[in-house]
Amino acid sequence: MALAVAERVTVRAGLVVSPEPSAVPDGFELIVGAHPVPTAASEQAGRRALALAESAGPDDTLLVLLSGGASALMAVPADDVTLDDKRATTDRLLRAGADIHALNTVRKHLSAIKGGRLAVRARGVCRTLVISDVVGDDLSVIASGPTVADPSTFGDALDVLRRFGGEDAFPRAVVDRIQRGAAGHVAETPKPGDAQLARATTTLIGSRRDAMSGAATEAAARGYHVVRLGDPVVGEARTSAVAFLRGALARAADSTRPTCIVSSGETTVRVTGQGKGGRNQEFALAAAALLAEAGTPAMLASAGTDGIDGPTDAAGAVADHTTIQRAAAAGLAPDPFLLDNNAYAFFDALGDLIHTGPTGTNVGDLQIILVA
Repeated sequence: MALAVAERVTVRAGLVVSPEPSAVPDGFELIVGAHPVPTAASEQAGRRALALAESAGPDDTLLVLLSGGASALMAVPADDVTLDDKRATTDRLLRAGADIHALNTVRKHLSAIKGGRLAVRARGVCRTLVISDVVGDDLSVIASGPTVADPSTFGDALDVLRRFGGEDAFPRAVVDRIQRGAAGHVAETPKPGDAQLARATTTLIGSRRDAMSGAATEAAARGYHVVRLGDPVVGEARTSAVAFLRGALARAADSTRPTCIVSSGETTVRVTGQGKGGRNQEFALAAAALLAEAGTPAMLASAGTDGIDGPTDAAGAVADHTTIQRAAAAGLAPDPFLLDNNAYAFFDALGDLIHTGPTGTNVGDLQIILVA
């Protein structure tokens, strides 16, 4: 996105924050942050972004380009919490299976940059272009809305803590700040209609539907009958995978041609085991048994469009009607791997992980089913 902008407009100063080293235009600074849990480099990136916003004069335009993962890549803790507090809170919510709406409600209320606060620092026009990695494309949730008014409250954030472990499960400083905010003792994030955001506009320029269109076009070019499922794939990965696959196979049952079913969304994982994996790998593992019973050759791929699935080097995994049989021949029983949240080891042993490397953008997850 930065490279495209640099070809079209004059940029006085720029910053690119990425999870991996990448090429940036002349005059741009690169900071390699981290995702999904922020690091010290993420905080450095956030503070540099705030400094850039403050350096923009009243006749300048602050152009903000967002493409997935920015909540973690660009982090500035509020004055009364530390980066470690934010890291522990993010990790706890992720492991408890919080979806992105719940997670970012808390993030915005622990931050000095999210929930519209980046745009507040700019004296001139703030123009934001967004590629959405959030189901529903809520601009206040994508990247925790650093340039967008925030309708959520400290009270909402407190409810999230109580739903996902209770107040005792989170750092004391985090709970204290959110409780004080809910009581009206900490200033809220800018709300819709706030004059501080009068010169800020945000436009959605890409989403999961674009990834689906690309996949559908490619499948049609390869001769498949294409079925697009518009409803997002959400919920806990290991349960939603089974219901989703049953419905998808039913849609393909009457087709007289090889069929490609295209869908997208973002599931969650409640981590109770000690293994390694991500939501796409767990989704594929949960679907493997049903694929074995499909009665026809069929396969499912589930992958993160950013090339990163959870804390792994894989984008996701592939399962097909032979997965269970091949696993048994290798002495692998899928259920213990699923119970231990260890889908990575299962698919790694079978050679069925998807490795793309970081793709440079993120529009959520893509699921592809091929049925003979």
